[in-house]
Order: sequence, then C-alpha cells, then structure tokens
Amino acid sequence: MTTIKDNLATVELQISQACISAKRSRRDVSLLAVSKTKPTQLIEQAYAAGQKEFGESYVQEAVDKVNQLQHLNDITWHFIGPIQSNKTRLIAENFSWVHSIDRIKIAQRLNEQRCPQDTPLNVCLQVNISNEESKSGVSIAELEVLAEFIQGCENLSLRGLMAIPQKNADDATFEQMYALFRQYQEKYPQIDTLSMGMSSDLVPAIAAGSTMIRVGSAIFGARN
Repeated sequence: MTTIKDNLATVELQISQACISAKRSRRDVSLLAVSKTKPTQLIEQAYAAGQKEFGESYVQEAVDKVNQLQHLNDITWHFIGPIQSNKTRLIAENFSWVHSIDRIKIAQRLNEQRCPQDTPLNVCLQVNISNEESKSGVSIAELEVLAEFIQGCENLSLRGLMAIPQKNADDATFEQMYALFRQYQEKYPQIDTLSMGMSSDLVPAIAAGSTMIRVGSAIFGARN
C-alpha cells in the first residue's frame, strides 16, 4: 500500500524528470500540494515527508484546517479556488497566498481586509487562457487593468499569474501563458510566479516555463 510519502516521492521524480527534459533547474519549480477535501491527518503526513506548501479551495474547510494545524507553524497556505465576496475576509486573515484573483472588487476587499500588521498577501491573477465560459479568470484584454489596480494596493503583493488550461490543451496554450508571464514580469519586476500545471499536465507546463505545479490527487488520492 502506497503512502503519502511514497506519492510525494513519485511526484518529485516526475517534476525532476520534466525539468531535465526542459533543461531547467529543479530549484525553479515548486510543488503546491492541493489538499482540498482531504483530512488534516493526510496533510500532517505530507508535512512529515517534507511538504510545506498546501493549496485549498473551500474557505470554511480551509480555515478549520489552518486552525487545527497551527502547531505546524512553517506551513504556507495558498487559496486557489473561486472567491466569493462574502468570503474575502476569511481569506485575507488566514492565507499567505491567493492564486485566483480575477476582478478588482475581490482585490479591493482583500486589500481592505488584510491586517496592515501582517505581511502583504501574495497574489496571482487567474487568467482564463483557454477562454472557457465555465471557468473563472480574467481575460487577457482585461488583465492589465487588474494588475495596475493591485500594484497600487498596499496590503497586496502582485507575485504572478495563474492558469488552468483546458483539458488536453496543446503546447501552444502553455507557451502563450508563459509569454504573458514574461511580459508582465518585465513591467512588474517583483513577479516571479507562474502557477500552472496539475497532476495530468505538469510535464507540458514545466516545459513551457511554469514555476509552481499544483498537484492533488497524485499525492492524496482521488477526491471524495
């Protein structure tokens, strides 16, 4: 029977091999373990195996986990799901990263609700790179306005872009997203994160230039 530690080792090997194929340093790609719907016991197992960054999508479930695992004080929590206006305060108060900002209203609320005594909330802008109606994300045409707004928010730090390309997306989609990342990196030098690639598409994502892979089922098993 495989363990969380075994699964992490398998994912690590996949990432390492993808980096070798892409002629990239393994240090350039971080792993975000997507722990949504999974119990804290499994998160603790992943933590014991060396994983420190975890991604959640359901606010109340995530806040409960943050509170239960306060003793693991070097965990970094990332919110990666769609954001409802009435949940922004909980996100602002409990997370270090948010990957899924796609409109000014949400950015403004997070900025206002982040405690000024805390470090600024690291944010990525979710881009709907495949133009899917069923997915969240800002269009490329509207991205610049959102980036400029966040750049002026004192309690937010613009760190990068995030995308969920459509299933079986071709290499050109990943490459387009990387080109967009580089374009914004030139304008905003603090940008260093391209959150792109999951269990099923981490190889093309790394080949295109992703700096952060979001993996859930390959680590924790299929979701309930």
